[in-house]
Amino acid sequence: MMVHRDADELAAAVAARLITRLVDVQASGSVPSLVLTGGGIAQGIYTAVCTSPARGAVDWRRLDVWWGDERFLPAGDPERNETQARQALLDAVPVDDARVHPMAPSDGPDGDDPEAAAERYAAELARAARPEDHGPVPAFDVCLLGVGPDGHIASLFPGKPAVYDERPVVAVRGSPKPPPTRLTMTIPTLQASREVWVVVAGEDKAKAVMMALSGAGPNQVPAAAARGTQRTLWLLDRQAAAQLPASLGRLASP
Repeated sequence: MMVHRDADELAAAVAARLITRLVDVQASGSVPSLVLTGGGIAQGIYTAVCTSPARGAVDWRRLDVWWGDERFLPAGDPERNETQARQALLDAVPVDDARVHPMAPSDGPDGDDPEAAAERYAAELARAARPEDHGPVPAFDVCLLGVGPDGHIASLFPGKPAVYDERPVVAVRGSPKPPPTRLTMTIPTLQASREVWVVVAGEDKAKAVMMALSGAGPNQVPAAAARGTQRTLWLLDRQAAAQLPASLGRLASP
């Protein structure tokens, strides 16, 4: 766990860590796979990557980009996670469009049918999975996740059916946070990631962070299920870490 002074410092630190991780994977001869998230802190990270002098160290053409969840809205809608990521970073770097994998919009090939769109994304993940991934989805190198005040990650909300679902990607209807219809990777898919980075800023997230790291179940606090096969990092600002018990707080940086 790393605790930073404020949201700006957190975003800059995560951006630097992400660039280093992508460069390291590429230096090993592999094409890194990255799962993006949405929200304010994610926007800050993408902007910090884009403005970093080190961004040129990444071969952006050799990067697979996925999304952990998406708001089921028309293409280009400013509320879509894809739109935010493109505006903050992806439009400014030379990514290979064939390696960028957005979830379908509500005016996409499946029309206004989120279940069909979820199945389409699951099929796309299955095509990208390699034998060494040992499952129906790729073993993502880094999966970025935010946490909501209610403890949700991606579009997996407490007590909702998607939390229990074991399909790779599912539609979410009746989300407690607008818009009501969404697409999301499920817990098994997120947990297929080699590294999961949970990035949280703000006092309103402090209780959820405390519960997720203090033994709450994933049905009550989905963030408790955020973990990677090789590494799980909680990257927080001081406000988000404010309610952590002393036994966990001692793990935090000054």
